[in-house]
Amino acid sequence: MRRGIAGLGILAIAASLAACGGKSGTTTDNQSAGGAGASGTITIWADDTRYSQVEEFAKDFTASSGVSVSVVQKSESDMDTEFTTQVPTGNGPDLIVMAHDKLGSLVSNGVVAPVDLGQAKDQFSDVAVKAVTYNGQTYGVPYAVESVALVRNNKLTTDTPATFADTLTSGQAAGVQYPFVIQMGEHGDPYHFYGFQTSFGAPVFKTDANGEYTSDLALGEQGGTDFANWLKEQADAKVLDTTITADIAKQAFLDGKAAYTITGPWNVAAFREAGMDVSVLPVPKAGSQDAQPFVGVQMFYQSAKSANTLLTKQFFNYLATDEGQKKMQELGGRASAMPEVAAASSDQDIKAFSDIAQKGALAPSIPAMRSVWEVWGDTEAAIVSGAQAPADAWSAMVTNIQNAITKK
Repeated sequence: MRRGIAGLGILAIAASLAACGGKSGTTTDNQSAGGAGASGTITIWADDTRYSQVEEFAKDFTASSGVSVSVVQKSESDMDTEFTTQVPTGNGPDLIVMAHDKLGSLVSNGVVAPVDLGQAKDQFSDVAVKAVTYNGQTYGVPYAVESVALVRNNKLTTDTPATFADTLTSGQAAGVQYPFVIQMGEHGDPYHFYGFQTSFGAPVFKTDANGEYTSDLALGEQGGTDFANWLKEQADAKVLDTTITADIAKQAFLDGKAAYTITGPWNVAAFREAGMDVSVLPVPKAGSQDAQPFVGVQMFYQSAKSANTLLTKQFFNYLATDEGQKKMQELGGRASAMPEVAAASSDQDIKAFSDIAQKGALAPSIPAMRSVWEVWGDTEAAIVSGAQAPADAWSAMVTNIQNAITKK
């Protein structure tokens, strides 16, 4: 059952977010960016990565609203499980900050409350709005988007390749060990490879008329087989290798041994800290269609059992302003979920990743996705290592995934 603000009606967050309009930090006469004169304390759970960012953000919110915030650090590996267990008992937090890909399971377990974004909805990117939407209902407020990109070592080349073939040609001309390097490992890496896969017209799931993912697989169509054959071709050409782990790929690029790599903002920051001159570019297409890498969206969810809905409303109100979005962007180093905020940044990497995310493919948050990752990655690795024939391996993968989804 859906509970919380939308269910109570009179406490609809829509009114609060509409008041701020998602534009600037200014508010109505009787309402600060955080809200009007209410006091009390809300509790937020944040994982190890986001804890310090949320704690700093909370200080600004408290100064603006007078509402105290207790930020509790949790382990990323089991925070969502603990949240799902604790909320029904009334012992969980008021808010939790996580990636959007947990949304489906959280909604299915009835532990998060619907949130109407109101007029602020128009300020968020389409992909960010889709990320917080499940079965036609919006949950939580997004604050950042991220994806992988093609990252270029500008010391080795200044080309901007549109295709994967162009990428290899350019990288080979640079005369380094790796014209192009991408992490894979013995269990594969569908996340980093997804942009290439979509360029063959092979998304993981089909979508309905509203653009939401269904549990019907799209992997089994011809584009999937074409992608599998491409993996084998690149393995035979020694471009792809299961021995290339995340650490090896990162270090090769840091050492100037690779002209291009596929990675995200987490590694671009490390490249810049090392004094490298790099550029963030769109993922080139390997097939005939544009590459669409997975897009992840960071968001705050509200507990379905929160007893502080008026205070969480104020927090969401503040988060949905330009000021709030800019603050989280600066703290987290990820592009804002509001394109205008990202575009106004002086950080060229923020701008580039924002543009790429707006054209990417939202990572599915439906529960069926849990049945996909492991066999998907293992199949890619088996094809690249030569352990299995491409078409047969891909066909068996699709069957195994569909069976797993059906059983659940």
